[in-house]
Amino acid sequence: MGLRNFGSLLIIFLMLMMVFGTQRLRTIGDDLGVAIRNFRKGMQDNLDAAEDQPENKEGKTP
Repeated sequence: MGLRNFGSLLIIFLMLMMVFGTQRLRTIGDDLGVAIRNFRKGMQDNLDAAEDQPENKEGKTP
């Protein structure tokens, strides 16, 4: 059950290559990498903004 061995992953990868082609898979991979990078940058910017806000006397941000 499931994807526990290398053979099944290889078959799925070959099917994806036949359906989408190598160029399209490369584009999807690049787009996914950019999306993850932008998400991490946004999370870091959000944390930096939260640290810059002054805290009130209860220790909560406004």
